[in-house]
Amino acid sequence: MPQKRAGALGVHSIDHFGLQVPDLAKARNFYETFGLDVRETADGLELYTFGNDHCWGRIVEGPVKQLRYISFGIYAEDEDALLARLDENGVERIDALDGTPGKGSWFAGFDGMPLNIAVGDKCSPDAKTQFTVQSSKAGESGAVFNSKAPQTRPRNLSHFAIYTTDVIAATDWYEKNLGLRLSDGSGPVVAFLHGPHGSDHHLLALVGSTHRGMHHSSWDVGSIQEVGLGSAQMMRAGYKEGWGVGRHVLGGNYFYYARDPWGSYAEFSADIDYIPADCEWPAAQHAPEDSFYLWGPDVPPELVSNLEPGAPE
Repeated sequence: MPQKRAGALGVHSIDHFGLQVPDLAKARNFYETFGLDVRETADGLELYTFGNDHCWGRIVEGPVKQLRYISFGIYAEDEDALLARLDENGVERIDALDGTPGKGSWFAGFDGMPLNIAVGDKCSPDAKTQFTVQSSKAGESGAVFNSKAPQTRPRNLSHFAIYTTDVIAATDWYEKNLGLRLSDGSGPVVAFLHGPHGSDHHLLALVGSTHRGMHHSSWDVGSIQEVGLGSAQMMRAGYKEGWGVGRHVLGGNYFYYARDPWGSYAEFSADIDYIPADCEWPAAQHAPEDSFYLWGPDVPPELVSNLEPGAPE
């Protein structure tokens, strides 16, 4: 049964995200190479994981790459109260964006980010996802030949990271309006927010910038081997820019970030911390050296470059 925190009013999942890119063929190639099930629609592309009929992302064509919106899922019994709270807090209602599913309510979020809130099944995990360590017994070969190496295929969307003009104020906005909760942060640099009804260590990450935009989508895989194989499949296909393999401090997950053609990232993530609905997570602010990564290659300077339009002249 899906988790639900008693007395907590808030979203239970990121249902999906919406992107605009100038070249759908490039987007399809990138996400297919990443290991997703990419399907064509009348409006553009939809992103699925294999073996799961939930749509995690919708991509349309436009003049520039841009994060169009984020859609959050809620329980049916919470809809009226949550909408009333948004209205009481003075959150502006907006019209639905073109080419989006015709359900739920639309609002202008922090930094004016279009947000959709709709009743739907909980698609965030209800338990810590399975993580395996692959090893061979003494006297047995552990060799995996490149010619037979499997493609890494993510299981589900773990979290989504966005740029914001004010990490601290945005954290307060998402807590007061959508019921998200701070897991950990590093002052004005970054904040990690989890869902009240059980989610990975962060459902939404906020990264400081001059303007809003997409930093990365993060996808759950089952082992560090899959993270490494995922990095290899991206680099061998020509997507050589990225970061990892490494291990984060906050969240504890193993990672590899592959850079897409427009400067955002898709992350392979394994063994991230999980926060159940009945857990009181000890939220804290951490020094920069204790908030990013435990081990891995040096951070490329472009990792936190927000290339979406909107930067001041």
